[in-house]
Amino acid sequence: MFDGVADRYDRTNTVLSMGLDRSWRRAVGRALALRPGERVLDLGAGTGVSTAALAASGALAVGADLSLGMLAAGRRTRPATVLLGADALALPFADGTFDAVTISFALRNIVDVPAALREMARVTRPGGRLVVCEFSHPTFGPFRSLYLGYLMRGLPAVARRVASNPEAYVYLAESIRAWPDQAGLAALVGAAGWDEVAWRNLTGGVVAVHRAVRPC
Repeated sequence: MFDGVADRYDRTNTVLSMGLDRSWRRAVGRALALRPGERVLDLGAGTGVSTAALAASGALAVGADLSLGMLAAGRRTRPATVLLGADALALPFADGTFDAVTISFALRNIVDVPAALREMARVTRPGGRLVVCEFSHPTFGPFRSLYLGYLMRGLPAVARRVASNPEAYVYLAESIRAWPDQAGLAALVGAAGWDEVAWRNLTGGVVAVHRAVRPC
């Protein structure tokens, strides 16, 4: 499915999010607080737009994704960005390789979320950081109703105009609606062995950035 939307993926995301995707990426960067020379894994990197932004901090950023079509699109537009094919449930990295691991808008697409969170912990050094940016549940009731209306009706309609595979965005809308709320995801992260789990809402809870630390 993601191979089929790769060519217009970045443009479509910007249109569907009304340009908010850029501010969400900046929030991830602030949460990671990367220092020059640190190693960060950007999992579910897609075309590498987030990986390139992380590399600009001076960190060694490695993007990984299961979709070879997304990676190919990223290599055409961002040839200097490190992008690798990888399965989130069996990452091709040694234990403790990275100072930080992040995943944005991809965790809900993994078939076994707890196993993926444990695998992320495995490749993170003790004391290293996790940052998960994912769609969540707006906290204000009337806004939540408005948002769900856009998600289930407006988003697919816009996707039919701008996306290379509009049907894929019907799945994406349904997966967002079925995803756990902020506390539910925090519980999954903690159960996977991460400590100091916390989150920050963005755009009224449309998106939440969860942070955690691997125990020493």
